[in-house]
Amino acid sequence: MGTGLVTLFLCGDVMLGRGIDQILAQPGDPTLREPAVRDARRYVELAEEANGPIPRPVDSAWVWGDALPALDAAAPDVRIINLETSVTTSDELAVGKAVLYRMNPANLPALTAVRPDSCVLANNHVLDFGRTGLAETLASLAAAGIKAPGAGRDIAEARRPAAVPVRDDHRVLVFAIGMATSGIPSGWAATTDRSGVNFVGEPSAAAADEVVGRVLTSRGPGDVVVVSVHWGGNWGYGVSSEETAFAHRLVDGGVDIVHGHSSHHPRPIEVYHGRLILYGCGDFVDDYEGIGGHARFRDDLRLLFLATIDGATGRLAALRMVPLQARRMRLTRVTGKDAQWLRSTLDRISRPFGARVHLRSDGTLGLRWADARATGKGCASGPPPTVRGPGRACRGGGPPD
Repeated sequence: MGTGLVTLFLCGDVMLGRGIDQILAQPGDPTLREPAVRDARRYVELAEEANGPIPRPVDSAWVWGDALPALDAAAPDVRIINLETSVTTSDELAVGKAVLYRMNPANLPALTAVRPDSCVLANNHVLDFGRTGLAETLASLAAAGIKAPGAGRDIAEARRPAAVPVRDDHRVLVFAIGMATSGIPSGWAATTDRSGVNFVGEPSAAAADEVVGRVLTSRGPGDVVVVSVHWGGNWGYGVSSEETAFAHRLVDGGVDIVHGHSSHHPRPIEVYHGRLILYGCGDFVDDYEGIGGHARFRDDLRLLFLATIDGATGRLAALRMVPLQARRMRLTRVTGKDAQWLRSTLDRISRPFGARVHLRSDGTLGLRWADARATGKGCASGPPPTVRGPGRACRGGGPPD
């Protein structure tokens, strides 16, 4: 994108276990302990009933589909995903959990196909197969050269950011935290003498300040700081006032991107003091195809986020989003009415936060914003604000396409 600009690929939950694991080259044990489904291959059948046959085994790039050429074209400097799956053969089951995600470590090429720099692990599935499963997950990712913030062999490791070097002497630092609101049991918290996740009980001011303290200790000149947060429920567009205050406090303390996930569909987008807040990226890869009950949220539609940041200031320069759809357990590009549905939905839910979403000529979605609080001088451009909410929306504003 040019000297001093850093582009990041961000997405929500990547769940390569259960049904996805069963279509890969080395499927693990399909046995499940869910109330309604006892064999992971049933999720493959549901997807096939919805959209047609799936070849088996598929190659390692299959699940990413059209996301891979989109990433090749965008050439992001850093790739960050939330890996919501244990990479293990462990049979040590998490107590009190019915839905468990595990992929065979032999299928790791299905993860490395997207070339992630950082796989965030502070989520509610990484310990599904116990601390034995977590240890194997950490070892598997390390062997593949993938940084894994948010979980560790103790609290120091779980809190340690992933440091990804980029050109022009920039680094991207990725911190990861997981909250109780996403379903993470408090017993999964890492301690000084126990492995686990970087657990946060609630989105409080004190918790935000603790994260900011670690950011200030770790960051150097030219670093871009991402805090990846697994929070909130699976469904719904609402953002609580506590979540908004938490995200704002992170930005006020020096964080450049708040990367939220947990919901099965995208949630609102905000640009606060020039910094990007994604309250929820939605699922990216999973085996939910063919499961009914929440059709109004269109969770079959997915977004690939490409955020370009000014490395000198940490401010958002541009945000593009590639619309995709999960069909036959593979991501495919969407245009027409599906892309328009995503655009209109994101625009509607983000407007109270001061952001507007539009469809670009290349079929991707773009973001416009005007952040009055960045300067204290009102809207960056255009007429007076038309919407008031956590952020102030103005007509126009934001970067050109």
